[in-house]
Amino acid sequence: MSDTVLIVDDDEAVLNMLYKVIKSNGFEADTASGGESALEMVRSHTYDCILLDINMQGIDGFQVIESIRSHGLKTPIIIVSGRKEDYDTLYGLDIGADDYITKPFNPIIVGAKVKALIRRSKNGMPGSSDIITAGPFQYNTTTLRFYKNGNEIPLSSKENAMMKLFIDNVNRVFSKDMIYDLIWGEAIIDENAIMVYINRLRQKIEENPGKPQYIQTVRGLGYRFVV
Repeated sequence: MSDTVLIVDDDEAVLNMLYKVIKSNGFEADTASGGESALEMVRSHTYDCILLDINMQGIDGFQVIESIRSHGLKTPIIIVSGRKEDYDTLYGLDIGADDYITKPFNPIIVGAKVKALIRRSKNGMPGSSDIITAGPFQYNTTTLRFYKNGNEIPLSSKENAMMKLFIDNVNRVFSKDMIYDLIWGEAIIDENAIMVYINRLRQKIEENPGKPQYIQTVRGLGYRFVV
């Protein structure tokens, strides 16, 4: 049975986006549009992770965290916050949250954090690294660092997200539209930006970027990561 994530946010657009992200990563997902309904669902269901907005009407995210922890539940909680103040993040972590992301969020990073947190929770090893290996490549989902043959390859935020998408889905073909939707979300970009980032990644990971071995173009369809 698939792991199940509870998504809590009073913004319907954000709720729907996070739902798509969680489902695309192979998890089951339930949604709640406020703190009150979230606590009701936690009382009647068992979840493997909770994505929790902080700034909600009524019972806010901080109160939800405090209530969940006061009942002894150790379900991993990731704060999803539109607030930029460090205090809010630190306070959320101090009262029992396990990690955080800020809006606007990168869908690939959200998926990586949820997967890593659920794995660490099930292994009973909080804070341990979660390494994905594919051929000569490694991706640390805890530190979000990428390596080839043990040597770190520095990546920009978008390059990082794209590489995480590929290494998590070896041999799967992604069209430009799929990459656009998963990495840029609702943002409007020039379609050529995807080609630019593909070329940048090839420059960094390929022996011969002109004849790519790893990030291959599938004519008429898109791109595929092969190891």
